[in-house]
Amino acid sequence: MKTYEKDLSKIKNKIEGSIGEIDAVKFLKQKKYRILETNYKNKIGEIDIIAEFEQKIIFVEVKRRSTLAYGRPSEAVDFRKQNKIKKVAEIYLMMKNKYYSDVRFDVIEIIDQKITHLENAFE
Repeated sequence: MKTYEKDLSKIKNKIEGSIGEIDAVKFLKQKKYRILETNYKNKIGEIDIIAEFEQKIIFVEVKRRSTLAYGRPSEAVDFRKQNKIKKVAEIYLMMKNKYYSDVRFDVIEIIDQKITHLENAFE
């Protein structure tokens, strides 16, 4: 694959990922979640969505795919990714003086417009 084809593929994936995150935010708002942050970044990494629901801080990773050819989107949130999300979340909680808050880690997977919300996807 030529360099420009790789670049186009990366751009396409980034756009599709952004669309997935917008869809996930709409979905969470319909469920009465209060969105605190989107695409929160710090020196460790990024969390797609940070929300509040039932007095809990919810850290949400969004994964979107058009097919299951490479497995379920949620399977991409492996142990390494989970640990990175936890570290980013810990810094967020310290920076916002919410270190003792009740927290939860969710995954929203989107497969061809079908949204599945996996609550407590990992601890």
